[in-house]
Amino acid sequence: MKTAITELFGIQHPIIQGGMHYVGFAEMAAAVSNAGGLGTITALSLKSPEALANEIARCNDMTDKPFAVNITFLPTVNAPDYPAIVQAVIDGGVRVVETAGRNPSQVMPYLKDAGIKVIHKCTSVRHSLKAQEIGCDAVSVDGFECGGHPGEDDVPNMILLPRAADELEIPFVSSGGQADGRSLVASMAMGASGMNMGTRFIATKEAPVHQNVKDAIVAATELDTRLVMRPLRNTERVMTNEAVEQLLEKERELGDKLKFEDIIEQVAGVYPRIMRDGEMEAGAWSCGMVVGLINDIPTCQELIDRTMREANEIITSRLSGTLA
Repeated sequence: MKTAITELFGIQHPIIQGGMHYVGFAEMAAAVSNAGGLGTITALSLKSPEALANEIARCNDMTDKPFAVNITFLPTVNAPDYPAIVQAVIDGGVRVVETAGRNPSQVMPYLKDAGIKVIHKCTSVRHSLKAQEIGCDAVSVDGFECGGHPGEDDVPNMILLPRAADELEIPFVSSGGQADGRSLVASMAMGASGMNMGTRFIATKEAPVHQNVKDAIVAATELDTRLVMRPLRNTERVMTNEAVEQLLEKERELGDKLKFEDIIEQVAGVYPRIMRDGEMEAGAWSCGMVVGLINDIPTCQELIDRTMREANEIITSRLSGTLA
């Protein structure tokens, strides 16, 4: 299947594995890229720019296909060494960067001078237009269904994707709620040139996370996610567990007096314990409503092949059969 996204990134299928904390390591990215999609290493999951450089080298040893590096720009006092991270990406020969969080304009000249394609993750049309304005090659449009940070507008993809198609000139992919061939065809019908899957890729054999995490995703339904940190206007969709319910209770009790320090135990530094060690009650971890559509743990190759087979069948058989 050829789309603007497959042509832009030099990939076989219009499927991207988005950056995910403590998931996007070389094993994950290489498995997706080898299966014809675009795999992604998550830069901030590595402890240093030097560790990122080593991870990029490992991924280059595992695949000769394009893969991306996610760089998330965080509002923090002790910012990561972004110049060194960007240099590691350039030196590693990475062809695609997925940016997220704050406006990436400060690194765009360096990435563009190196010939790197940039796709920025946005939760609104206005942010997507800004990404286009500063020179991003594509946008990942993240609907309210998504795991992680959906923004504060609460617009689901059935509205957000057509709105993006109405406004954007650069290509975009859907993100949030994407799981299978139905997702891909629906996204393309609304104007997207592909889709970004996050939570769905965690429940694959190659995902470098504890089996407890994969089992939790398969067991969950679309009713098992929660929105936390809404009073702080830093909304995050997470899988429910005891720690998350305690967090929400604190939010209810403290109301507009809530400070980040009040919930730090449930949200800060918990990812290694959950993703690596399988401590499923350790705290809040990003997870999309798409868990309601995830019922197995295939290989990345099996997942992508099945998705493309479903998409082609829908387009060539089911939809074509409805034409008068």
